Amino acid sequence: MNTQPQRFGILVLPEAVEAHDTATLTRNAIRSAVVDATGEQGASGYPRYVGDGVEADIDPETRAVEALLVDGAELSLGLVARVVDASEV
Repeated sequence: MNTQPQRFGILVLPEAVEAHDTATLTRNAIRSAVVDATGEQGASGYPRYVGDGVEADIDPETRAVEALLVDGAELSLGLVARVVDASEV
């Protein structure tokens, strides 16, 4: 039985945003996406999630983004990605 989350929200933020509450993170996001599990492992070895122009390898235990493409490109310097519950995007 697969107990990995099947859906996450991804927020792309300026790295200067230091908030920890989801409401503040969502307000400051320059891009958001809901990504669904593909059932495949990404190059990083973590599960691959895809949706809304975003491809991410996410460690479902720590919610760390291990690899990320937005519209086929890596994030620009100064931007970070945060994982939240899909219902919070």
